[in-house]
Amino acid sequence: MADRLTGGDSSLLRRINAAVTLRALRTGHSVTLTQLVGETGLSRPTVEGVIEGLVETGLVAEVDQPKEDGPPGTGRRGRPARWFRFRAEAGHILGIEIGVHDIRVILADLTGEVVGSHFKPVDETLDAEDRLAAVRTAVAEVLRKAGISRDNLWAVGIGTPGIVDRDGTVRLGTAMPGWTGLDLGARLRRSFRCPVLIENDANLAAIAEHWQGAAVGAGDVVFVMAGLSPGAGSLIDGRLHRGFGGAAGEIGALHLLGQEVTPERLLSTTGKPLNPLDEAAVARVLRLAREGDEVAKVAMDRFLTRLVQGVAALVLAIDPQLVVIGGWAAGLDGVLEPLRERLAQFTLRAPEVALAALGSEVVAMGALRVALDQVEDQLFAVDPPTTGNGRA
Repeated sequence: MADRLTGGDSSLLRRINAAVTLRALRTGHSVTLTQLVGETGLSRPTVEGVIEGLVETGLVAEVDQPKEDGPPGTGRRGRPARWFRFRAEAGHILGIEIGVHDIRVILADLTGEVVGSHFKPVDETLDAEDRLAAVRTAVAEVLRKAGISRDNLWAVGIGTPGIVDRDGTVRLGTAMPGWTGLDLGARLRRSFRCPVLIENDANLAAIAEHWQGAAVGAGDVVFVMAGLSPGAGSLIDGRLHRGFGGAAGEIGALHLLGQEVTPERLLSTTGKPLNPLDEAAVARVLRLAREGDEVAKVAMDRFLTRLVQGVAALVLAIDPQLVVIGGWAAGLDGVLEPLRERLAQFTLRAPEVALAALGSEVVAMGALRVALDQVEDQLFAVDPPTTGNGRA
């Protein structure tokens, strides 16, 4: 995309000037040519030349001068200023969550401003083909409602449960039928003419909370997806830590190391495995515990003990500033204080603990942020493209 921004000019200096000018324009406000000269430190002729190229690409538009306050005749005299704005609507990005029970799609412009969304419940027993078909249907619906062409998409971020490698293949995904071994990246790239990025759902949740949620401003963060098989995403110095093969944070595997009690028995209040084992059933157990039911309180204590052991392992390894707890829509507020107390017992330096702020859209928002990062890398690139992997 960098060559588009510079009108095909291969000059490194021109690409740098274009990137600097574009950054100054992406504030979302209309600015004058004079203001751009001041903000960028570039000469007026240089800014004028760059602006002409950006207008040609469709990324920048010249706009009418904003109306000035005050009575008639009090405005400035002389040559009128030229005003410009970044055309955020020149392209769009998608953030998608492929979940066990639902598909979420969020559509945003080139500044990350959300312009549409779609939610589609799906059956947890859907096979891979039907689940991918549901994703395509959800994408088509959000684009239709927003009146946006698929060709106007510049990047797509996608979140999924499981261990995902850098190419987008799900190396291990037991939460959904037919998911282990699925080359999700290759399958979905057929549907788009732009970069498609696949990432683990807990990793994306960590990114989202750092972007707009409870972890804004925190550098070292652990996000815990407190499901039946908990997972976690970690940021170190504000950057995602995936691990060598994408398996970092899979604390749900700790039961393989001697913690044999299954989630079905962990949260049971009857002595029999919890069946069906779903969010509604677990939310009921947590609600009963909050209401004082003694059997439910014991089950909640077992659940909390398992969760603390996994979180403590990450805290000891990473020493984060903040642990964010999310994943379950109901009941988690009741485990926050006990979790704080137990982490203080099991760790050398207890981190802050907070509930996730972004709710059920946290994974899709993280996917959107990853797509936005891809776009910004291309928008502000100063090196010429070396491969054909950019936007078609």
